Amino acid sequence: MFFSANAQTDFHDYSIKYVGELGIEAGSAEYFGDLNPDGSFRAMKPEAGIFYRYFVNNYFGVSAHFLFAQLGYSDAYSKDSVQRIRNLSFDTNSWEFSLQGDFNFFDFEPGSLTHRFTPYFTLGLGALHFNPYAWYQNKKYYLQPLGTEGQGSPLYPHRKKYSLWTYDIPMGIGLKYNVSRYWNIALCATYHFTGTDYLDDVSTTYSGPAAFPPGPDGKQTIASILQDRSGIYGTPIGEAGRQRGNSSNKDHFICIGISVAWLFDSYHCPVF
Repeated sequence: MFFSANAQTDFHDYSIKYVGELGIEAGSAEYFGDLNPDGSFRAMKPEAGIFYRYFVNNYFGVSAHFLFAQLGYSDAYSKDSVQRIRNLSFDTNSWEFSLQGDFNFFDFEPGSLTHRFTPYFTLGLGALHFNPYAWYQNKKYYLQPLGTEGQGSPLYPHRKKYSLWTYDIPMGIGLKYNVSRYWNIALCATYHFTGTDYLDDVSTTYSGPAAFPPGPDGKQTIASILQDRSGIYGTPIGEAGRQRGNSSNKDHFICIGISVAWLFDSYHCPVF
């Protein structure tokens, strides 16, 4: 009777040592930057990832993450009239690889009813790839090659085309629960501090119409069209030197997701 009751309340096997977990994550991502300076959650898009976490002990772990997140925003979502007139928008697929250190606030021991739940904190460093694009007349145009802020124009020799790679600092908090001998689930919100102000292709000032001469056919180029979309709502505002974005702040994003992880274990001889 004793062993039967014990089996119903605790499935921990002291001959098993848990060494790590392999998991998948899915949720939503939101971008914050020049098009979303107020930090609203009006354009959440899907995110998904895979990770492996090695357990150093019951409190500490190190993990490797591969993350995909769609990001995007439009001035049409803004409550600010100047932003709505600016009328810029973007989307991007972002790919991140990061290494993170994890800290459990409680003693976390899979298989034990008394130590199967914990809040946790994670912090790491990663590499992020992005490539912003916009839609015009049902066609997608990647924005970095167009130099929408005068990058590559002889009028602005100091403005170089930005890199599509940047560093990324993920910092998050979450809740983890051990469901059974081989499964963990978790809910986590991770904020990603990036090293670029061009996730959205917007950072400094308008370079003006002179930086975008007509094409060989004498018509306005797609770069000229996409660098200043304000003409849809009246007289274009994109004269040279006028503020287009805020270069003093980098772009960031947040991922909120649920993960499921398979536990790896190793056998060791218990000490009595």
